[in-house]
Amino acid sequence: MTDPSPDPAPSIKTLSSREIYRNRWMVLREDEILRSNGQKGIYSVAEKDDAAIIVPIDNGRVWLVEQFRYTIQQRALELPQGSWEQVSASPEELARGELREETGLHAEQMISLGTLWIAYGFTRQKQHVFLATGLSQKETDRDAEEHDLSVHCMSIDEFERMMREGAIADASTVAAWGLYLMWKAQQETGR
Repeated sequence: MTDPSPDPAPSIKTLSSREIYRNRWMVLREDEILRSNGQKGIYSVAEKDDAAIIVPIDNGRVWLVEQFRYTIQQRALELPQGSWEQVSASPEELARGELREETGLHAEQMISLGTLWIAYGFTRQKQHVFLATGLSQKETDRDAEEHDLSVHCMSIDEFERMMREGAIADASTVAAWGLYLMWKAQQETGR
């Protein structure tokens, strides 16, 4: 199988675009579109700044954060992640900052594992995935949205069990863990 390549002739053409809503975290726009089959339609897009997700591992343990997620009305365990609403931050700088902000951890080494589109069915937002190792504890620097955040450290076996059982269901966390496992297997086999 080959890598997907950009379609030279997009199957959907934008006829018009208008901004519906804006705040400091996102822009919501609505586009009038024309599909290649001649059908017109509407496509709504949430535009957000790039984000980072960090896989902090040390001595067979992984660090997670737990916080109330308003959209699902429940607390959720996930890998540290977020964005700064600044386009000037490098992906590694963003990852280091989010790790420190949410967990108070400092990483000696940050390894880029790849980049994901978070949910390109409705949002235009990339997430840069980093492995953080050589961890040491510093002070946290949480913002107002993270007032109820708590940090958890658990064995990798427990973390994987919780994902399999659905106790950890954040798609970004599961996808980042998949990239980490592929990277780890490549390190072990040299391929």
